Amino acid sequence: MSETVIRTGDGTFAMVNVFEVEPDKQQELAEVLTESADKFIRHRPGCISVNILTSLDGTRVTYFAQWQRKSDIKATMSDPDVQVGRDKAAKLAKPDPHAYTVFSVHHPES
Repeated sequence: MSETVIRTGDGTFAMVNVFEVEPDKQQELAEVLTESADKFIRHRPGCISVNILTSLDGTRVTYFAQWQRKSDIKATMSDPDVQVGRDKAAKLAKPDPHAYTVFSVHHPES
């Protein structure tokens, strides 16, 4: 898996899935997503990186994955092994997945 780099114009796609979760289930959800990413998703063709983010208030988990092509996302989501992890996650929290491109990136001046 490559390092996560966010930039415009590189032709990559991002899959962002923000899960609304009960605080007592945040850790379990993050572990389910991490296990699925480690065992299956990061090995799929076109995967650049997978990142699991947990909100400080415990109410959200964000799944951020970068892909070379939009078709790689679609193929991965149809993989039965990936669907098992997706279904486990959906039992713990409400998912809201969408595919994105990077519109702009801003950094502080050096």
